[in-house]
Amino acid sequence: MMARGKIQIKRIENTTNRQVTFSKRKNGLFKKAHELTVLCDAKVSIILLSSTDKLHEYLSPNTSTKQIYDEYQRTLRPDLWDTHYKRLQETLRKLGEVNKKLQIEVSRRVGQNLEGLTFGELCGLEQEIEGSVKDIREKKYKSITGQTDTARKKARSAEDAHKKLVYEYNAREEEARHREHWFHENGGHYEAVMGYVSGGGSAPPPHVPIPVFALCTDHHSSTHASRGGSDITTYRLLQ
Repeated sequence: MMARGKIQIKRIENTTNRQVTFSKRKNGLFKKAHELTVLCDAKVSIILLSSTDKLHEYLSPNTSTKQIYDEYQRTLRPDLWDTHYKRLQETLRKLGEVNKKLQIEVSRRVGQNLEGLTFGELCGLEQEIEGSVKDIREKKYKSITGQTDTARKKARSAEDAHKKLVYEYNAREEEARHREHWFHENGGHYEAVMGYVSGGGSAPPPHVPIPVFALCTDHHSSTHASRGGSDITTYRLLQ
């Protein structure tokens, strides 16, 4: 039997072989951890992250990762969050400096905290403010123009509506005057209607829509008169 050669400890380049080796050694490691837990009544926690970012974990029965961390901190008293806390403190310090600079720049744009600025810095600040004022002025004029155009459109619409109402009012007034004039020329409302319907009166002007009621014989009344009733012919008004 050939003796197994010693494996050189270095990264396995072949992806398939690397995954197979990881799986075998992981299972062996977890097996040893289980034996250690049972034989020695130990609490074991193993966390593995493969090259494919897949998480593998072994925990002793009735044990959690948090319990292991808490026990570790109680035993050695290290601050597990110290590095993270320091990074947060550094980030906070940098943000504070940026905020302070921004406050100074804002105050300088309103004429404050100008002490210590050189002539060139003052000229640059002046140009920046003038550019800002120019942009604000253009925005203001644009807003005024928009509001003016809207007001003109509303005024033009109201003026058109007013002209329409005036035209309709004058037309109705003219119509009423013609109607009244025609009635008076033909002897009043009742006589004008009776005369026009019977053919003896003058017709109203074409542009005067007179609400004339046409007269027609009531056949029922005529039949009744021919049978011995009254010889008075009655009429009914049809609109």
